[in-house]
Amino acid sequence: MKPLTRRQEEVLAFIAGFIRSNKYPPTIREISDHFSISVKGAYDHVKALEKKSVIRCDTNRSRAIEILSGDDGRNDENLRMIPVLGNVAAGVPLMAEENLEGTVAIPDRYVGTANHFALNVHGDSMTGAGIISGDLAIIRQQPDAENGDIVVAMVDDAVTLKRFFRESNRVQLRAENPDYPPIYTREVRILGKLVHLVRSYE
Repeated sequence: MKPLTRRQEEVLAFIAGFIRSNKYPPTIREISDHFSISVKGAYDHVKALEKKSVIRCDTNRSRAIEILSGDDGRNDENLRMIPVLGNVAAGVPLMAEENLEGTVAIPDRYVGTANHFALNVHGDSMTGAGIISGDLAIIRQQPDAENGDIVVAMVDDAVTLKRFFRESNRVQLRAENPDYPPIYTREVRILGKLVHLVRSYE
């Protein structure tokens, strides 16, 4: 069976959170309203989750979605909603509204209590580290890094995902693709460290 896509994970997390808060499941309309998608789009996501055996539903009745307990314990996991950021502009706070593109549900056991954010990966500069365009990078917020860490850094008003190395009088931000030369700088702001990747296969 194919793994859940990122959006299916988000829909499942919303359904689980709704049930925890209200003691009954959401309607298809409430799912569509939450994600600002069409009722048909919400219905398709629900049917895909049912096909992958993570929920059971009766679409002929309202509020008839049941989350199934699986071997992976999905129904028992607490999920954290991590903000997904777009292009982070210089001078704009990291979590400013204009940077936010949505959220992604990540199990607590992967992120603990620290603050995290997610960035959509664009380009192929980190393919040597197994990071490809379209991945969602889960970043733990922290202002520093150890040599060899993969970090999100702000350099010259741009945000980049690179491997970090501190040298005697400068910092090297190294790509994991020989087509991209290293970035050398004395002025760098570390925004966080890569801790997980989320990848969709659909």
